[in-house]
Amino acid sequence: MKIGIYGGTFNPPHLGHLAAARTAMDALKLDKLLLMPAAIPPHKVLPADSPSKEHRLAMVEIMADSMNLPGRVEVSSLEMDREGKSYTSDTLEAIHKQYPDAELWLLMGTDMFLTLHHWHDPGTITRLAGICAFGRTEQDGEAVFAPQRDYLSKHLGAKVVTITLPGLVDISSTQLRELLSREKGSEYLLPAVYGYILMHRLYDTSVVLKELTLPQLRACSYSMIRAKRVPHVMGVEEEAVRLAKFWGADPELARHAAILHDCTKYLELEPQLELCRKYGVELDSLEQKAVKLLHSKTGACIAKYVFGEPEEVYQAIFWHTTGKADMSLLDKILYMADYIEPNRDFEGVERLRKLAYTDLDQAMLLGVESTIEEMQQRGVPIHTNTQQARDWLRRQGVTLGD
Repeated sequence: MKIGIYGGTFNPPHLGHLAAARTAMDALKLDKLLLMPAAIPPHKVLPADSPSKEHRLAMVEIMADSMNLPGRVEVSSLEMDREGKSYTSDTLEAIHKQYPDAELWLLMGTDMFLTLHHWHDPGTITRLAGICAFGRTEQDGEAVFAPQRDYLSKHLGAKVVTITLPGLVDISSTQLRELLSREKGSEYLLPAVYGYILMHRLYDTSVVLKELTLPQLRACSYSMIRAKRVPHVMGVEEEAVRLAKFWGADPELARHAAILHDCTKYLELEPQLELCRKYGVELDSLEQKAVKLLHSKTGACIAKYVFGEPEEVYQAIFWHTTGKADMSLLDKILYMADYIEPNRDFEGVERLRKLAYTDLDQAMLLGVESTIEEMQQRGVPIHTNTQQARDWLRRQGVTLGD
């Protein structure tokens, strides 16, 4: 097994870090990559206003999730859990003990590579791991790498691979932190990492969450969900705006509801229940134990009380999972957009998509009845609001015909 170890302060993790990690995985054919934020790096002092190690760890976890390689990319808190300064030689000893038969590779940028022989116990480092150095710019090529590679090989017996990454994001963390303090620099970050920074007011950012721009709102929403969920949320936004324009609803309300509709999707049961208690949401007996029914309730609360969305958006998100009797136009649009967004692929979805643009109530009835049928087949309890949504539509004379 080949394991790469990519450490650093990640203060914050940016697109350059991500590109380097991806390239190293491909170039070295790594089976596993360990992203390892340092708590107290021995080679430099963290700026006084740096986020806590917990925040830096959380941002690195977002970066790891974005790589969409579960089981192959992991975030390690090994160095953060260690008291005092964190030496790479100690880290490699610990990893070698955990994976005694693995081939270890230590990943680093040009600056670190050129000073490696001055690190604490460099002989242990080169004995336990190969060195993979990657350059940020075209200037970080053979003229820079070759002398140090030869020195490390001759004096420390190092196994070295050097890579220059054309077009790599060339920005230092210091420059990026300064940009962020002026509400700039988002282009150097994953949207979800940028959203996390805004949500937690890191790096002297001070945006008002109830006055975000659309890109900022998207970033905050994406920071709260898994990367694999983002294409769905983007698809719901696209579909909700299209439906709103077609049926004469407010497309911007539909857009905001879509962006935030799944923002609490990945919370466990207890945090979901705590949010319901905090915002006074009353739950029935089924909702109190069915976590899948709660994200619509808690997402609506976050949309309204954290991001300042109006009541119409709150209601649309609140009912987008179960539906209810007598739904508003915006309620129906979000419900259907969630059901038929472009990434959905299930038997009958094309019929549902066609109905959504010919008779919205018929589309709603088909969607609700399909949900009820599926839940009956799976032996899952059907929420009373879903049944009431179906019954209300039928009372209005809505039918599906042949």
